[in-house]
Amino acid sequence: MLLLLAAVLTTAPIAACGSTAGPGAGPAPSVVRVSVPATPASADPGQLAATAAATNAFGVDLYRALTADGGAGRNLVLSPSGLATALAMVLPGARGATADELSKALHTGLTPARYAAATGALDRLSRPAGGKDGTVLRRSDTLWAQQGFALDPGYLATLAAAFDTGVRTTDFRKDPAGSRQAVNALVEQDTEGRVKDLFGPRDITPDTRLVLTDALYLKAKWREPFPHAHTSDQPFHRPDGNAAPVSTMGRNAALRYAEGSGGIAGQPWQAVELPYAGSNLAMDLVVPAQGGFEGFVRGLDAPQLDRILGGLAERQVDLTLPRFTFETSNDLVAPLRSLGVNAAFDDADLGGIPGPGEQERLKVDAVVQKATVAVDEDGTVAAAGSGVGIGAAAAEMPRQAVELHIDRPFVFLVRDTATGQPLFLGQVTDPRP
Repeated sequence: MLLLLAAVLTTAPIAACGSTAGPGAGPAPSVVRVSVPATPASADPGQLAATAAATNAFGVDLYRALTADGGAGRNLVLSPSGLATALAMVLPGARGATADELSKALHTGLTPARYAAATGALDRLSRPAGGKDGTVLRRSDTLWAQQGFALDPGYLATLAAAFDTGVRTTDFRKDPAGSRQAVNALVEQDTEGRVKDLFGPRDITPDTRLVLTDALYLKAKWREPFPHAHTSDQPFHRPDGNAAPVSTMGRNAALRYAEGSGGIAGQPWQAVELPYAGSNLAMDLVVPAQGGFEGFVRGLDAPQLDRILGGLAERQVDLTLPRFTFETSNDLVAPLRSLGVNAAFDDADLGGIPGPGEQERLKVDAVVQKATVAVDEDGTVAAAGSGVGIGAAAAEMPRQAVELHIDRPFVFLVRDTATGQPLFLGQVTDPRP
């Protein structure tokens, strides 16, 4: 996903420690690091738990905002942790109402530096060791700056300690198109080609001075794959009431399962958890009853999602699940405004970002998101790109298997079951390619 900010800044120099040629056709960026390698910032267990819960609540808020006003009828995937990380890289430079509104939207009461440290620590904890048959989860965080633009040393140190973020310099002023290609190429590289053209031609201009990016890539095999021989075409009932045949997987297995009611008018739902191999990561599927999807989504909030996930217990499940693959891009300015983030767009105070001597103010110009997900018999591949640009202006096994045939719209969540950190959240309303 992508987060873009813009403001006019002065161009006092940054002392570079080294340089490398950047990806793509843009100008070769310099790589700038803080002078002393940063020690990874730490957070106590209470701060980690609070930040994971906050990211979950922020993700549900954003999901509901994106599915309001008719949005419940479309496929959607977003990365709560990716956007939270991008905003956590902005927050240490925010002041006054700008910082207060961002903190409230992110559901955090921690100081900006502690929130950044906790977010970065959660990101590191979610990364499994990986391996041939395991889960691969990678993320990279980068700050791009206009050549000659000074950054506050304390701000740089906070990002370096929390996210291992250095600085790449490029010339947005003279070559915005080439700089955009360089930024996009690095995000594409870090997501294994899954997120392309994160920034559009109008997003990076000669007035751009800073761009922050977060790239997240997941490739995970199911702990127990779906047998390919069990896949067949089965009807899937879309929100408009029509049904169409889709490629549907099937398996009968011991899985964590729950059922209940919730949302508007208490629609019945079923939920199941599919663990990935070699990690604490899992995909949770929440399936409202036929005809109740839109009401369920309108009434979904973080406490209800917590209750659903907290009620999962081992059952024998006769499960069917459609294969699906799609990507979504979203303009997030309006959804963030609906969450109370206004000062950042209107009268921002990001005075903690520029270094001494910089006079001009910063403000957020645009926020967009791009993410992709693919699910099949073997597992899941998902990716998200996030960017910030700153420029001018277990229970006893029952004998009988419960049946969950997912032939209707459903919500999905990829999370770290150990920390509760949500990596991806979305919905499938039409799994046809």
